[in-house]
Amino acid sequence: MAEKKDLWTRLPKPNLDKKKMKRRMRKAEGATVRHAHKFIIKRWDNIRKVQRNVIIWVIAMGVLIAATGLQIMWNQQSYQASAAANNGIYAEGMLGPVDSLNPLFAKSSAEQAASYLMFSRILNYDKTGHLSYDLATNISVDSTNTVYTVTIRPDAKWQDGVRLTAKDIAFTVGLMQDPNTRTVYSGWSGISTNVINDTTIQFTLKSTFAPFEYALNFPILPEHLLKGVAPLDILGNSFSQNPVGSGPFKFDMIQDVDSTSDKKVIYLVRNDDYYGGTAKLARFQIHTYDSDDDIANALSGNEVNAATDLSSDDISSVNQSQYNIFTNPIQSGAYAILNTTSNILQDPVIRRALQVGTNTSAIRKQLPAGTPALWLPFTNGQLTGDVPSAPQYNPEAATQMLNQDGWKLNSKNIREKNGVELILSVAVVKDSQLEQILPVLTSQWDSLGIATETKTVDLTDVTQGDVQNILQPRNYDVLLYQLNIGADPDVYAYWDSSQATMQGMNYANYSNLISNEALESARAVVDPALRNAKYIAFANQWLSDVPAIGLYQATTQYVVSKNAQAFDSSNKLVSPVDRYSDVLNWSVGSHIVYKTP
Repeated sequence: MAEKKDLWTRLPKPNLDKKKMKRRMRKAEGATVRHAHKFIIKRWDNIRKVQRNVIIWVIAMGVLIAATGLQIMWNQQSYQASAAANNGIYAEGMLGPVDSLNPLFAKSSAEQAASYLMFSRILNYDKTGHLSYDLATNISVDSTNTVYTVTIRPDAKWQDGVRLTAKDIAFTVGLMQDPNTRTVYSGWSGISTNVINDTTIQFTLKSTFAPFEYALNFPILPEHLLKGVAPLDILGNSFSQNPVGSGPFKFDMIQDVDSTSDKKVIYLVRNDDYYGGTAKLARFQIHTYDSDDDIANALSGNEVNAATDLSSDDISSVNQSQYNIFTNPIQSGAYAILNTTSNILQDPVIRRALQVGTNTSAIRKQLPAGTPALWLPFTNGQLTGDVPSAPQYNPEAATQMLNQDGWKLNSKNIREKNGVELILSVAVVKDSQLEQILPVLTSQWDSLGIATETKTVDLTDVTQGDVQNILQPRNYDVLLYQLNIGADPDVYAYWDSSQATMQGMNYANYSNLISNEALESARAVVDPALRNAKYIAFANQWLSDVPAIGLYQATTQYVVSKNAQAFDSSNKLVSPVDRYSDVLNWSVGSHIVYKTP
C-alpha cells in the first residue's frame, strides 16, 4: 500500500500554458479557413456547374418515392373495400302519437313504423312494390277462386321463443272480424278460416274476390299471450305497451321524453332469431314529435339519423351537405271530393265547371318537385290500354258553363242564382300538403266567382269529434282528402253507392248504376285484362260525373344522413312504411374490409 502511495505522489501535476494554447488554437483556425477556402470557396463554381444535375436527381428520387407510394395504395385498394358497418344505431324522427304498440290499432306514422318492424305478415311488399312472401311459403287457390290455402314457414318464432303457427293467424283474423276489437283493419266479415295444421291454414270466401291476396298484408298477433283477453279489452291490455312480435326487431322500452307533448322514443333491438335473416343494425329508435317543425329541429340538432313527415318548407331547410332527400310516389291520391248530394254540388254543371276551372299544374308547383299529376280514381300505372286522358284546364269554358246555368256575378263578385250565392263549404283534413295547397285552390275558384268557407278537420283528435260531426254526416260541400288506393286498383270502398253511409268511405255520396256495375263486377273476376277493361269503363263514367277532382298523386319525403346506408330511392312504395322492405340491409357508418381472393 505504501508503494502505491508513492506512485501517485510521483505523477506530474498538469501545467497549462495559456500562451501555448492560444498559439495552437490560432494555428487550428488558420488551417480550417485554408481548408474551407480550398475545398468549398474555390470549388463553388464546380457545384454550380452540376446544380442542374443535382436538381434532376432530387426530382427523380421524389418521383420514384411518390410512384412507390401510389403503387402501394393501388395494391391496397385491390384487396380492400369499404363496407357497411354492422351493429349501428339508427334513429328516425316522425309524427306521433304513440297510443298503442298493438299493430291492429296502428294509425300514426310512428305506430305504423313500429308495427312493420316488430310484426310479421303473411305477405308484404317487396322493393318493386309487388306482393311477396313473408310468413307464407306457398299460396294455392281452388277452381272456384274462393278457397285459399296458405302454407307458412315452420321456423317462424315469437320473440319470447314460442313457435308461430297457423293458429296465431286464425286468432288474429277472429279479432279483426269482431266489431268489439275496433281495429283499423276491416273487410274480413264473411271470411272463414280453417287451421289444417301448424303450418297450413285455409281461407274460404263467400264469393270470388279478386283482390283477396292484398288483404293478407295484415300483422299477426300471438294467440298464447292474448287468447284470454276479450276483444273489447285488447286495446287497453298491457300488450299494447309491451308487445311481443315476430319481426326483424323486438321491443326494448319506450321513453317519455316530454310528458307535456307526444315526444317519445321507442327503443327496438335486433331480433337475432328472425327467420328472414339478421339485421345489420343492432338497434332501431323511433323518435316521435308533435309537429313537422319539431322533426326538422331534431334533424338540425342531430337527434336522429333520418326523418319523414316533413313539410315542404321544412324539407327546403334541410342541410343537404349532411342529409340526402328523397321524394317517392306512393299508391295514394289527393282529391277535392265533391259532395254530390249537397244543395249546391248536386248540380253536375257546377261540378264540371270546377273540374275544368281547377289548374292542378299550379297546385303541384306548391309541392315537392316530381309530384305526379293524377286525374283518375286510380294511381298512375294501375290501368293500361285506352286510359282516359286528363281534363284540360279551361277557365273560360268554366265561366261559360256557370253563366249558361244561370249563375251570374253579383255586386260582391260572387255568382248568384235565384237569390242563392255560390259559396262552397270546404273541409280540409289536417295534413301539411293539403293545407298548403288550399289557398291556391280556393283562389282559382274565387277567380270564377265561386266563394269558399274553409275549415280544418283533425281526424286523429277524438276530442274534437270531427269524424262524427263533419266526416260521417258529410257536413261539407268539398272535402280535401287523401285516399289510400293501394297496390290493387279496387276502389269499390270509395265510389260504390253502397258505401255512401255514415260508416262508409264514399265521401262524395256518389251513386251511378254504370259505375256500380263496373266496380262490383271487377271484384268478381280474376282475369287481369277483363278487370282492367271494367275499371276503364268506370274511370270514363267517373270523369263524366265528377264526384271528385284529382289533384296529385301523393308522395312521401324521406331525409337520411349521408353517413347511413338505408333507404334505396329506386324502391317502389305502396305506402310510406314500405320503405322498410329492405331494412335488414340498413346500416350506419362504414369500415375497410379485405376482399376474399
